[in-house]
Amino acid sequence: MTTATHDPQTEADAWCTPKPKRATGGGLRSVGTALDVLECFAVDSALGVSDVARRLGVAKSTAHRVLTTLASRGFIEQDSQGLYRLGLHLYDLGMLSHARNGLRHVALPVMQAVAEQTRHTVNLGVPDGGDIVFIERIESVDGVRILGHSGRRQAAHCVSSGLAIAAFNPDVDRARREAGFPPRTRGTVRRVEEWEEALGVVRQRGYAVLHSGSIAGASSVAVPIRSQGRAIGSLSVFGPTPLIEADVRRVVPLLTAAANRIARQYQS
Repeated sequence: MTTATHDPQTEADAWCTPKPKRATGGGLRSVGTALDVLECFAVDSALGVSDVARRLGVAKSTAHRVLTTLASRGFIEQDSQGLYRLGLHLYDLGMLSHARNGLRHVALPVMQAVAEQTRHTVNLGVPDGGDIVFIERIESVDGVRILGHSGRRQAAHCVSSGLAIAAFNPDVDRARREAGFPPRTRGTVRRVEEWEEALGVVRQRGYAVLHSGSIAGASSVAVPIRSQGRAIGSLSVFGPTPLIEADVRRVVPLLTAAANRIARQYQS
């Protein structure tokens, strides 16, 4: 048994990266600035005071004051080089959010069954604006590892889960159109016409297939998890393109049955 690895951020295929959110409305300015500082670490693992100040367009004194406050509460921490990183308290809160997610709780045993049946990596995705966040993942039981801990947030047009959800969720469709379609790999949807055509195919078939959408040489198949006709999530399998291409007809009925089961249990 061999383990396949792939770096999703190589120059050849990482043409775009989901951008951190940035509030545009009102609210307390100090709170907004603190959240903006945290968002800086969505892309970089370690930053200095000058880095944060430059990215936010604020004075170094302001950046230092916010960083110091966040560090005192454990949201970030400072290393021996004076650089700041996300702190363990954020990890604690994130794990609580993860554990308390109702859809994940219902889906997990179903996903485990799908993973055993298909022997592919299985993902549970939920929409967040024009992006898809994979809140649970069961790696391939055959040891073919491509994603690992990466790829938890993806632009909807780069993954089959995004197509499956947007086809039956107007809010996700609209958010992705507004954000645009920056390319990630050579298989990424790049124009609104391609997006509309892809969503039409999904509505007709009931599932989405995408080759090299987020990682070159990898493919995925996704079906929507629907509540009262509206997609609230997706269930997908992911793996090397040759394996997925040869298995689409077999996995689609399994994914569809599993997604329907998750939807029924989640709504009951």
